[in-house]
Amino acid sequence: MLTRRHFLASAIALPFAARARGADPKTLVVDTHLHCFAGKDDPKFPYHKDGPYQPADPATPEHLLKCMADGGVDYAIVVHPEPYQDDHRYLEHCLTVGKGKLKGTCLFFSGRKGALDEIKALAKKVPLVAGRIHAYNPERLPPFGKPELTAMWKQIGELGLAVQLHFEPKYAEGFEPLIKEFKDTRVLIDHLGRPFQGTEKEYAVVLKWAKYTNVTMKLSAVPDKKTYPHSDPQPVLKQLTEAFGADRLMFGGGYNDKATGKSYKAERDRVAALLAHLSEADRAKVFGGTAAKLFKLG
Repeated sequence: MLTRRHFLASAIALPFAARARGADPKTLVVDTHLHCFAGKDDPKFPYHKDGPYQPADPATPEHLLKCMADGGVDYAIVVHPEPYQDDHRYLEHCLTVGKGKLKGTCLFFSGRKGALDEIKALAKKVPLVAGRIHAYNPERLPPFGKPELTAMWKQIGELGLAVQLHFEPKYAEGFEPLIKEFKDTRVLIDHLGRPFQGTEKEYAVVLKWAKYTNVTMKLSAVPDKKTYPHSDPQPVLKQLTEAFGADRLMFGGGYNDKATGKSYKAERDRVAALLAHLSEADRAKVFGGTAAKLFKLG
């Protein structure tokens, strides 16, 4: 028997499945957050010795493109992952294979010799949308309040890229001065701002960033309360939609080495059901319209 919840999810997902493909940027579907890996046994693209984790199985751009075609995703953003550190050869490979369907986010580290020149060189070679900065490992935090971080932020903005932040909420305050100083540089917040990895007070800092018009929130890594740690994302999603509005929200998620077109679409449908309080037009923005406009897709 069709339950009310399943009916609602199907009804919300229908416009994305039924629409004409690739016609209007407002109706494009864009996955703004995924990682690709060559796998541990690929000698051409080895993991960096300082990488904090090393996925065994490959999640290739070829597999991604098939999942996109089967799952109704028009464009995707490949976020360069930490296992490769600042070696971007595999990202370059992915974007070459992508042939215009994929763009990328790079990862460099403030203060590392030559990093600013390397960002400029990479931006000339491949289609990038952002430069990512991490703040969650106490032993590898960015140099908050120091010229090195400011120089990195400024360089990313001057290249016409967004600054993409991945952090635990307790480190959010360290970024706020730069968000305010470089008001013309777009800032992307990964993974809802990690609300379940901080206190309510710490996360309140992130929510208040909605007052800065250059900040866009990514609805990526949205928890499923059916699985560990069984966190309910619904209240947080409502907070974010009320604070940022659909024009500054974008979806990402569903791709990994085991993904299929069916599972890829199912993740999008799951999050769509959690956004039932939004209009169809606003959901279309979240699932592609906002990203298409910001990243010049379609």
